Amino acid sequence: MKKLLTLLLLLTSITLSSQVRKGVENNTETYNNDFPAYVIYNQEGERVTYTQMVNSIITADIMLFGELHDDPISHWLELSLLKTIHSIKGDKLVVGAEMWESDNQLIMDEMLVHKLVDGKSYTESSKLWPNFATDYQPILQYVKSKNLPFICTNIPRRYARIVFQKGVEYLDSLSDQAKSYFPPLPIHFDLTQPAYQNMARIFPTDEEFEMKQQQESKSSTSAMHGSKPSNLIKAQAIKDATMAYFILKNWKPGLFFYHFNGEYHSAFHDSIVYYLRYYSPGINVKTISIIKQASVMNFDKKNSRADFNIVVPSDMTVTYISKPF
Repeated sequence: MKKLLTLLLLLTSITLSSQVRKGVENNTETYNNDFPAYVIYNQEGERVTYTQMVNSIITADIMLFGELHDDPISHWLELSLLKTIHSIKGDKLVVGAEMWESDNQLIMDEMLVHKLVDGKSYTESSKLWPNFATDYQPILQYVKSKNLPFICTNIPRRYARIVFQKGVEYLDSLSDQAKSYFPPLPIHFDLTQPAYQNMARIFPTDEEFEMKQQQESKSSTSAMHGSKPSNLIKAQAIKDATMAYFILKNWKPGLFFYHFNGEYHSAFHDSIVYYLRYYSPGINVKTISIIKQASVMNFDKKNSRADFNIVVPSDMTVTYISKPF
């Protein structure tokens, strides 16, 4: 009986091994994960593989990865894609990100290009996001280890704040050095673009805002006067303009620029994409959006926000918590 059982187990093992080999040889799936951490969909809402996504992306001049800042899948895939694209593009690859402001480029180059400062000195002297160590440092470490250029693309937040608080015209009063950290003046704004119109819907118009301010001034001598709503939208737009400007300033034909940013900055081929095409008509841009929904197994085409939509569960764990428990 024992010998018979052993023989049956051996035959079963041989049969399964044969089936697996046959599946591999025929390039067919022998296993499907019914509880994935993410699924990739193209712009038409069709499931695609990681390899299919990569093969499409590398045909572009510029790729924008729209992350969710606290999402672990975003950061893992950003690094994974960086490694994959680097294996294909080699020294033709340039990397950049929203999370680094343009006035940080000096010390970035001192570390990566001129080898004057080490990683510890860099982190001590730089403006870094609170989740830098967990989410962005691995990317920077890879870039450093492979001697790749890294571009700090975002406008220094103090200048975006000036636009919000006082208006874009106040940028004229800045020094020439300060002006080197954003696109040449005057900055082009088109607030009819969908991303900016969506923001505008949340706020009153400038006229409605000014009328309310006048009414408050009449009823109270201590009424607070805030900034015009359009200034808030321009403060958002100048970030997009600056990122596009520094991407293009550090790109030329033959190079591949891999940029990562908040998902809203590239969703629906708007915002940064709009400015890239404004500054350089005909530029080939591909986008990725990370999207959360209850189930990753189905995706409606009408919810597409990018060339490739990476859907993650809405209850995915986060890499940091912005508010206390």
